[in-house]
Amino acid sequence: MAKDACELCMHPGGEVIYRDDNYRIVLVDDERYPGFCRVIWNAHQREMTDLSTAERAILIAAVWQVEEAVREVMQPDKINVASLGNVVPHVHWHVIPRYENDAHFPNPIWGEVKRTPASAELARRSGLVPRLREKLLERFEQSLL
Repeated sequence: MAKDACELCMHPGGEVIYRDDNYRIVLVDDERYPGFCRVIWNAHQREMTDLSTAERAILIAAVWQVEEAVREVMQPDKINVASLGNVVPHVHWHVIPRYENDAHFPNPIWGEVKRTPASAELARRSGLVPRLREKLLERFEQSLL
């Protein structure tokens, strides 16, 4: 895929919470998964091994920082961290809070829907997203990454 046809080169990939010269952190607009974040490398690269060793270290450190913030604020039963790129071959990581009563558990969120989560529970999780925004900004504005 050419850079000019890449979804993540043309669009931010979600609500940009933080951006520096290397990567951006976005909140994904997915009503079933409040707190779902992506860490996206800004430059168009297809694979992690296309990045230098230093760049890989910077990116993965950011992923772990996002995971820690999501865990702290969203209090999920599990976190899924995934880098697929099958549809969008641009280096990016998904950080997804998972709950035993979410729509797909225990399957990946891209799999078969197992249940419809209670709307009150989804509303409670959505209510945590503003605090997650704050926590991410707090972590990354003070970070040396």
